Amino acid sequence: MKPIQMVDLVGQYAKIKSEVDQAIQGVLNSAAFINGPEVRSFEQELAAYLGVKHAIGCANGTDALQIAMMALDLQPGDEVITPSFTFVATVEVVALLGLKPVFAEVLPGTFNMDPADVARKITPRTKAIVPVHLFGQTADMEPLMALAREKGLHVIEDNCQAVGSDYTFADGTVRKAGTIGTVGTTSFFPSKNLGCYGDGGAIFTNDDALAKRIRQVCNHGSEVRYYHDVVGVNSRLDSIQAAILRIKLSNLDAYGKARQDAAAFYDRAFAGMEHVHTPERSPSSTHVFHQYTLRITGGHRDALRAHLEKNGVPAMIYYPVPLHLQKAYQAYGIRQGDLPVTERLMHEVLSLPMSTELDTEQLEHIAATVRSYFNA
Repeated sequence: MKPIQMVDLVGQYAKIKSEVDQAIQGVLNSAAFINGPEVRSFEQELAAYLGVKHAIGCANGTDALQIAMMALDLQPGDEVITPSFTFVATVEVVALLGLKPVFAEVLPGTFNMDPADVARKITPRTKAIVPVHLFGQTADMEPLMALAREKGLHVIEDNCQAVGSDYTFADGTVRKAGTIGTVGTTSFFPSKNLGCYGDGGAIFTNDDALAKRIRQVCNHGSEVRYYHDVVGVNSRLDSIQAAILRIKLSNLDAYGKARQDAAAFYDRAFAGMEHVHTPERSPSSTHVFHQYTLRITGGHRDALRAHLEKNGVPAMIYYPVPLHLQKAYQAYGIRQGDLPVTERLMHEVLSLPMSTELDTEQLEHIAATVRSYFNA
């Protein structure tokens, strides 16, 4: 059996090596390294895939969130509702812009933002909601969008983990994750379902005026060179990464299917186990399994992780400390005990290897190792 990785990027590259190498060489031959034709082509192809009018490349997913908030002209002191159970970038940019993060609870089954708690957290100072489509499925957007319309709020989708997921509304309308709110953002970090070979990100919107503003903010606040209409940043998706992403985008649905097949194997292997709770699927969203995250109850999580590692199976905890308990965010007034679901999850979640390259032998070993811990 080949060694098991959390994400097998080497194996994935081997299957598309000739295409990737040719694409990189093409950029080298053209020397169009910044804002070259590969970037524009990728933006157009990504927008078409997502069914959105504008997809705008940037340097990384954290920048994508910050640029979206800058383009929406959020002001210091404005409140932004986010989950605490997420990667730090979601809240980091809120704090960097002088905005106030307001932490909302998540649902224990899907790990995504609880719309009912969001409703409780809205105040006259609230200006935006940031749902995070965690681990590969879309947050429950229909009630969140209804809240936003009622209260006149922006919705900024953090779609760094669920590119390709479909959300179905009650009337049967289907939209891609990241294209439902005012603006969507994503990361192309290498381990993402759609990942490049360095850093990269993108921002999505159907609003023409907002798209124009986003492009300005990405480019030093400039639309015409040396003329700066707004305060901006320098955040660009480089041409080599765009060329790689074009190839990976053409394979994205196949990658998603491979992840779903691996998840289905895990589901069958762990069915009926007392302390092993497989990921709950939202009835309104498909799941593309950026992570396959179990809940391990009965106080077994850390011992199971050690057992897996001992037997050649990597396992990760996303996330061991929620953001409202992090030292950097203590000033925002949320204390231990305020988000009980989030705080319980930090002791239960455990993510197993999940990638496009997992084979049956590896999956069987992973499943057998989990079962052997509980059968010992």
